[in-house]
Amino acid sequence: MEQNLIRCSGLRKTYGRFAALEHVDLTLGRGKIVGLLGPNGSGKTTLIKLLCGLIQPTEGEILINGQKPGPYTKSIVSYLPDRMYFADWMTPRDILDLFEDFYADFRRDRAEAMCASLQILPDKRIKTMSKGTKEKLQLILVMSRDAQLYLLDEPIAGVDPAARDFILETILRNYNEQGTVLISTHLISDVEKVLDEVVFLCNGTVVRQDTVDHIRETEGMTVDGLFRDIFRAMPYRREPAVTEFPRMEGGEQQ
Repeated sequence: MEQNLIRCSGLRKTYGRFAALEHVDLTLGRGKIVGLLGPNGSGKTTLIKLLCGLIQPTEGEILINGQKPGPYTKSIVSYLPDRMYFADWMTPRDILDLFEDFYADFRRDRAEAMCASLQILPDKRIKTMSKGTKEKLQLILVMSRDAQLYLLDEPIAGVDPAARDFILETILRNYNEQGTVLISTHLISDVEKVLDEVVFLCNGTVVRQDTVDHIRETEGMTVDGLFRDIFRAMPYRREPAVTEFPRMEGGEQQ
């Protein structure tokens, strides 16, 4: 087992002339909850998709537990995307069956207990659920795996404060303590209380990586306060909408 769970070296991802990530060097250890923090369009989702193996780097290398993204890393990474990806006709029971068949580290008993505590009915269709309930269900599934790396892309965006508290509490109580949680967000004040370490990302570049305790001791301010100071003085570009699908002649997508 590698001491460093994540290692990115000279990582670069471009879409045409636009560089979503630019020469990212990043190392993360185990047993931590890490905030991947940055304004909208700073490259957070791109980095998470690269770690998941959903897209490929233009340059550089990514290693997760010493391996490049592929079938092995997918078996140890639990990914929460920034949008619901289950079909509307499915029920929680259907989805639990799917996860149980697909992931050897899935703890169905844990997922069922959390669903019961939230009164999420096993045979209720996804299309009848509120946005908050869908988000909670998706998080329950992700955190019910004994994964080595949890990648959570904007897990508290668009939900009410009560739901945010539940989400953060669920993360704290259920992640594998030998693994690491990487939370992408721009809502710093809401997640700061659960973070051990932070990575500040701006314009596709890591501008600071530090522990929360060290920031408070040396800067005399919260992570949210430091974030505001750094990005108030740092102009950033918004990431344009891009697609991973190649274009055919005449401008049509494949």
